[in-house]
Amino acid sequence: AYLRGLAAEGESIHSVYSTQKAISFYKRAVHLDPTFGLAWSRLSRAHSSLYPSFGDSTQAAKRALETAQKLQPDLPETVLALAQYQYSELHDYDAARKTFLRVSKMLPGSSEIPAVLAQIARHQGKWEETVAYYGQALVLDPRNAELLTEAADNYEDLRRFDNALKLYDRALDIRPNDADLLASKAGIYQAQGNLTEAAKCLVNVNALTPSYEAVPAKVAQLVFERNYREAVQLLETRFAQFQFGSEVELGIFQEFLASSRLLTGDIPGAKASAEQARHILQVLCKNQPDNDFPAIFLARAYAILGEKDSAYKEAERVRALLRNDAIRRPGAEENLALIEINFGDNARAISILAHLLQIPYQSSIYATPVTPALLRLDPTWDALRSDPTFQKLCQDKTH
Repeated sequence: AYLRGLAAEGESIHSVYSTQKAISFYKRAVHLDPTFGLAWSRLSRAHSSLYPSFGDSTQAAKRALETAQKLQPDLPETVLALAQYQYSELHDYDAARKTFLRVSKMLPGSSEIPAVLAQIARHQGKWEETVAYYGQALVLDPRNAELLTEAADNYEDLRRFDNALKLYDRALDIRPNDADLLASKAGIYQAQGNLTEAAKCLVNVNALTPSYEAVPAKVAQLVFERNYREAVQLLETRFAQFQFGSEVELGIFQEFLASSRLLTGDIPGAKASAEQARHILQVLCKNQPDNDFPAIFLARAYAILGEKDSAYKEAERVRALLRNDAIRRPGAEENLALIEINFGDNARAISILAHLLQIPYQSSIYATPVTPALLRLDPTWDALRSDPTFQKLCQDKTH
């Protein structure tokens, strides 16, 4: 069962479905042998990797970690599980960094340590340090597809798109036709305004594709092409036929459907989907008040429902939650810009977008930071098109 868990984790890049499958195998392994410390540590790390994007795994990760610590406290994998918990669940980046540096002495040849140190540096805004750590990791493990993907993701956030594409291609040499990797490439092409190349990457994506990355990329592609009804049909088919991996995913896709229906002019349908999203996401936010991920989409659902005070309140709460996160804090500002154009505060939205175009960050809307091409393509910003200041933001022809 333990080996099947390891295999499941390696099935796809950043896939919630693969991780959930791995968790089930690790649970089976520790059920068969409750003294299996290594399996407990892998179980803790798998739970931690799901937070915050795919639900609240904090208690499950903590229980598995504590069991591993009781059984084999000095095992390097147990120390790794502690570091992962500090990083993913507690967002205590200083403590996580110290723990990872400690375990690096136990595992001097591990590429995983510099890779996670790179992730920590991202959250602390140490951009060049991040690039250097990923470089170290790739020297140690040049054919690790997940590592190549993480390094490419970092280049995306830095807007170094050519570097990112090269790494994605290296990962695709290892994992040909991987839907998540192709979706990541599509996101870059979209950011560059190259919808033709983006479409090629997404040609095999449909409503039943088991990928959290690829289906939103396909929806974005259809929206950028102004094929709103096709986007709605894809999402409606997914709701009818696909088994979602978590409540947070279900709530987020309801918000996607609400936004897509709004673009078709189906106001009642949009509000019905937004109401469904609100119902799911409110519960998640109540139970996980420190998790910004569902809160971002709850703010958007409120905006579609016309609930201005609630939308602004939730968007500001996200800003507060991410105030110390250098890579994700600007995404909270981006989310606020979305809320502002819903309620006609165009000047503030434009001011935020102008700032975001100048900095590295992890977007809360797109696969990459916002670019002039995305501002030109995305109908979300149509209300701003007559504004001369916004027109200038769209004029950079490099992207």
